[in-house]
Amino acid sequence: MSHKYVLTQWQPENTEFWKNEGSKIAYKNLFISIPALVLAFSVWMLWSIVAVNLNKAGFNFTPNELFWLAALPSLSGAILRIFYSFLVPIFGGRRWTAISTAMLLIPTLGIGFALKDSSTSYTTLLILALLCGLGGGNFSSSMANISFFFPKARKGLATGLNAGVGNLGVSLAQFAIPIAIGLSVFGGFGGGPQVVDGNAFWMQNAGFIWVPFIVVCSIAAWFGMNDIADAKGSIKEQVIIFKRKHNWIMCWLYVGTFGSFIGFSAGFAMLSSLLFPESNAVAYAFLGPLIGSLTRSVGGWISDKLGGAKVTLYTFAAMTGLVIALFFVIPSETQPGNFFIFLGLFIVLFALTGIGNGSTFRMIPVIFALKHARFSAGKTAEEQDKARLAANKESAAVLGFTGAVGAFGGFFIPRSFGTSIAITGGIEAALVSFVIFYLSCMAITWWFYARRNAPMPC
Repeated sequence: MSHKYVLTQWQPENTEFWKNEGSKIAYKNLFISIPALVLAFSVWMLWSIVAVNLNKAGFNFTPNELFWLAALPSLSGAILRIFYSFLVPIFGGRRWTAISTAMLLIPTLGIGFALKDSSTSYTTLLILALLCGLGGGNFSSSMANISFFFPKARKGLATGLNAGVGNLGVSLAQFAIPIAIGLSVFGGFGGGPQVVDGNAFWMQNAGFIWVPFIVVCSIAAWFGMNDIADAKGSIKEQVIIFKRKHNWIMCWLYVGTFGSFIGFSAGFAMLSSLLFPESNAVAYAFLGPLIGSLTRSVGGWISDKLGGAKVTLYTFAAMTGLVIALFFVIPSETQPGNFFIFLGLFIVLFALTGIGNGSTFRMIPVIFALKHARFSAGKTAEEQDKARLAANKESAAVLGFTGAVGAFGGFFIPRSFGTSIAITGGIEAALVSFVIFYLSCMAITWWFYARRNAPMPC
C-alpha cells in the first residue's frame, strides 16, 4: 500500500482497512506530529514570557515596547499560517513537518545569541519576535496534515489531541523559560550571565534550550512520518475554499476561540504584572495556557458525542459571562481588585477557549462532508467517492486557513489591552469589545449551525 514513505492507497473510512493497518499508521504520524507542534507553540509564544523578564536582566524598554514584542509573533504567525495551510498537499505532510520544524532553529539560535548582550538593539529584538511567527505557522500545516489520516468519526479526537497537546507548548515555554534563564544550563557553551543588582540571568537560554529538541523532532518527522498520495493537490484545487461561505463563518468563530486562547496567552503575564504589580504574576502565567491546552481535546471529544455547534454555542455564552465578571475584580478608582479571583476567572476562561477550539475544529469536517454529500446525492458511487475526497481536501484547507485567521487574535488582544490602558488608563474598554464580539459569535453559531432547521447542522 505504500512506496517508501508515500501511502499510495489510504482509505480511513474503510472499517477493515482502518482496523488492520490504517489506525497504526495514523497514530504513528499523530504521535510524531504532537511533540513537533509542542515545540512550535513554545517558540511562537516565547516572547510572552521573555518580554516580562527583559528589564530585570539589564534591558530598558517601556511597557508599550514590551507589549509589541509579545504581540508581533502572533501577527507574523497568523500571516504565515495563511500560506502554510495550503502547503501539505503540495509538499507532503512528512516533508513539510520536518522542514517547518527545522526552520524553528532560525529564531531560537538568533534569540540565544542576541540576548547574551543587553545592549542588543530593540530593532533586532523586533525582527527576532517576528521570526518566532515561524512556530505559529506550523499549526495550520500540522492540523491539515493530521486531518487526512483519520476517519470522520475520529477526526475530532485526533485534531483535538494534536492541537490540544500542541498548545501545551505555550504553557511549557512560560513555565520553563523563567527557570532556564536563572540557571547556567549550557555552562561555558551557552555564554556568561547578565548580572543586575547582584542577580544573574542567562537570557540566552530562552532560545538555546529548544535547539536540541528541534533537531530531534525534525529528524523523527523526516524518517518516521508518511505522505499520503491522495492528499496531493495544487493551490488551485484548494483556493475554492475562498468561495465557500462557511469557510469565512468558521474563521470568525475561530477568532473567538483560538484567537482568545493565543491572545490571552500572549498578553496575560504582561497584563497581570501591570494590574497587580505585587502579585508575582509570572509564576502563575503558565496555568491558563496549560488548562486551555488540556481542555482542547476534551472539547473535540464532547463534540464527537453532542455535536460541535451546541458545544460552541454554550462555550461562547460562558465566555461572555466570565468577561463581564472581570469588571468586578480588576483594580479601579472604586475598588482595589483581587488578583486571585482575577487569576481564577482567567483560568476558567482559558479552559473554555480550549473547549471551543476543539468544538469549532470538529464542526469544520462535518460541515464540508455534509455539503459535498448533498452535492453528490443520487449520483454514482464513483462520483460520491470523488465528493468525499473533495470534502477532505476542502476541510483540511479550511482547518488551516481558519487557524491562520484565528491567530490574529494573538496580536489584537494584547494590543487592545495596551491601547485601552494608554487611552483610558484601564482595560475596561478592551473587555467591552470582547463581550460584543463573543455575543456576535453566539448569534452566528445559533443561526447557521445550532438552531432547529439550521442550514448546516453540525
